[in-house]
Amino acid sequence: MTAPKKLFIKTYGCQMNVYDSERMAEELGGQGYSETKSVEDADMILLNTCHIREKAAEKVYSELGRFKKLKAAKPDLKIGVAGCVAQAEGQEIMRRQPLVDLVVGPQSYHRLPEMEAKARSGEKVLDTDFPEEDKFEKLKRRPKAPRGPSAFLTVQEGCDKFCAFCVVPYTRGAEVSRPVDRILTEARDLVERGVREITLLGQNVNAYHGAGPQGDMTLAQLIWELDKVEGLERIRFTTSHPNDMMDDLIEAHATCKKLMPYLHLPVQAGSDRILKRMNRSHTAESYLRLLERIRAARPDILISGDFIVGFPEETEADFQATLDLVEEVKYGTAYSFKYSTRPGTPAAERPQVDPTEADDRLQRLQALLTRQQREIQDSMVGREVGVLFEKPGREAGQMLGKSDYLHAVHVADCGRKAGDLARVRIIESRTNSLAGELID
Repeated sequence: MTAPKKLFIKTYGCQMNVYDSERMAEELGGQGYSETKSVEDADMILLNTCHIREKAAEKVYSELGRFKKLKAAKPDLKIGVAGCVAQAEGQEIMRRQPLVDLVVGPQSYHRLPEMEAKARSGEKVLDTDFPEEDKFEKLKRRPKAPRGPSAFLTVQEGCDKFCAFCVVPYTRGAEVSRPVDRILTEARDLVERGVREITLLGQNVNAYHGAGPQGDMTLAQLIWELDKVEGLERIRFTTSHPNDMMDDLIEAHATCKKLMPYLHLPVQAGSDRILKRMNRSHTAESYLRLLERIRAARPDILISGDFIVGFPEETEADFQATLDLVEEVKYGTAYSFKYSTRPGTPAAERPQVDPTEADDRLQRLQALLTRQQREIQDSMVGREVGVLFEKPGREAGQMLGKSDYLHAVHVADCGRKAGDLARVRIIESRTNSLAGELID
């Protein structure tokens, strides 16, 4: 009997890359691979890359350089690069790092088995096309291996917004939405394998317009279909654009009990001048009025956001407008970054903000966001929340789970197992988590 080959996958970036890595592992599982956590044991190394952060490509090349000795000692080792850097760099990866055997873009990974077979025969394989066939339809039906209680499910890919700082339209392509029936089939499959919470993924998820029985359906209509799936207890979605937050989706937050009271709604900046330069197509005022409507529908909803500071031509007054917006919104959590150039995007060619000034602004913004996060966490003490337990904690008898609001919650002397959903009273607010006790 042939020993199973070992696959090591390193995943960079967003939740969609996590989802993609799982699908790639399943595809290669059909070729006799099982996953390993040790790069030294691997028969294939696959880097699933992200092009969002600064110098993303250079970090990939640096990572590849670390594998030279490994490949010299193990000539049959195959090395692949997948994801958005693979899509953007393509032939350049092959040219700069001859040890790479295959390069596959995020729209073509369903072809990995054929690519792996060619690489095993000694070919160098490159596939960064935007194929006409639906990659999800081409993926093999997944084995019925148990899953954790939470899972990601991609429903939409690509983006048509062309924000001036973003590479997604170039690396993931135009907006494409999966048909409703295929999403429901995958959701039921996940529930059969132990999943109780699904997060719907998309680069612009609330622009979803997948084919349904009576024509294209919105994200809200998809959520209501998922609401009917027996055994599915929680639904979330990310990431959204303010311009696509339609009335029916706001209404779903008010009336769909399975849709959790958490919304990630990036604004990026509080200055209308900078928002226009970013090509965001909304204003600070329209964003604030939208949040008013969302909170009127679901008063307890926790708002999360994204911010870029030091965007080209940003002044101190522009940055102050961002601080003012944050003060008004009061974010439960947020992700903030210093602007970094993405080659090929319009913003990369504009006058850049002094890095020292950008660093100072980022520290000031993060201090404000951290204070707000802590205040909202502190306000949870004494409240009752639902918690979906995911895994044991560090202490004996302790379990760790996520609240309705996506807070990490520890419960001591729990007596519950992963996958259990229980009511918990919050008794303590910690640095990045909450402590609670079960309600009998």
